Order: sequence, then structure tokens, then C-alpha cells
Amino acid sequence: MDFKTEFKPMTVQPQEIEDLSFQIITDELGEHSFTEEQYPVVQRVIHASADFDLGRSLVFHPDAVKSGIEAIRSGKIVVADVQMVQVGISKNRIEKFGGEVKVYISDRDVMEEAKRLNTTRAIISMRKAIKEADGGIFCIGNAPTALLELIRMVKEGEAKPGLVIGMPVGFVSAAESKEELAKLDIPFITNMGRKGGSPVTVAALNAISIMAERLG
Repeated sequence: MDFKTEFKPMTVQPQEIEDLSFQIITDELGEHSFTEEQYPVVQRVIHASADFDLGRSLVFHPDAVKSGIEAIRSGKIVVADVQMVQVGISKNRIEKFGGEVKVYISDRDVMEEAKRLNTTRAIISMRKAIKEADGGIFCIGNAPTALLELIRMVKEGEAKPGLVIGMPVGFVSAAESKEELAKLDIPFITNMGRKGGSPVTVAALNAISIMAERLG
């Protein structure tokens, strides 16, 4: 059966669609307190989620964007908590500066150690990641336990990330883990509440990598 619709898209040009979307976001968001360097991150998070409340709830350490750009341009490793985050990141911009995107949660040694200790793979993956990613960017969009473990290691001096993008989604420990991250005096980007997830975490990182690339 041939279904027809009278709806016609305003445009079918990809760049025009993105430009129009960003203009709608700017118009509907209205006045805000984000800085000029923070706003592109907010804009892409809203673009990825169509959720203005989530965008408004973003919290930035004052050095977050600057530190993220420096980490990318220095070729630091980007650590993703799960494969969904890793897949979404625009790797060409990371690799352009000598970096790479890594995820450890499915590594055999991580799975074996998690089973031995009767804990989550997310926790063990962060313990492994800090050995390779000193000064790197940690992107956590799914696993609150990964974020809480990273926070613990920062507090104890075991980890020194260049930037933590911590926006795990969920009902158990997600909101609390982000509240704890916001208390740290390290570069971070997070949001308040239960919302979050892979798409918005990826959007935040991609926004920063675009800014890093535009510096030449």
C-alpha cells in the first residue's frame, strides 16, 4: 500500500538542517548564564537530546572547555565508559592530534577481575584506564559506578584527568554521582538529575573537539 503525506521537510540539506536546528535552540533557550566557550557544548547537548531542561542543568568547572581543548590538541587518550560512547565520538578529530578513543569495559582482564572481586566491570575499567590515560578525557555516560570510582581515585591522588565529562543516566546513583563530581576541583562537565546518557556525553565531547580543530 502506498502511503502519502502532505508534510514536506523545510530542507533536505544536512548543513542547513543543522544550522536551522541550532538557530531554533538559540531562540527557544533564550537568556542563559553560560559563557561563550561553554555555549557550544550546551547547544550540542540540546541538539542531541531535544531536552532544554537537560541543557539548562549543565554544570561546568571554569577550566573545563579550555582543559578539554588542550587535552585533545596534546593527543591525550579519550576514555569512554561503554562502547556506545566510543562509537559516537568523532574519532577523526581526536586522531588528527595523535589521540585515540579507548574503552576497557569488555577487556578480558577487566571482566575477570570484576568477577573475582564481585564488583562492576565499570569500576575495574576505570582502574585500568587511569594507568594509560593520565591527563586524558574521561567520558562517562552510562555507568554511575565508573564515575564514582573515578571520583574516588581523584580524591586519593591516583587519577589526574584532563577533563571528566560525567553525565550517566539512570535511577540508581546517577544523580548522586554527578553531584559528587561537581564538588571536585578538577575540570569537569556534568548535569544535575537523572537525565544523561551516551548521546549527550558524546555531544559534549564532540563540541569540544570541534573547537579544538577550529584552532588550526
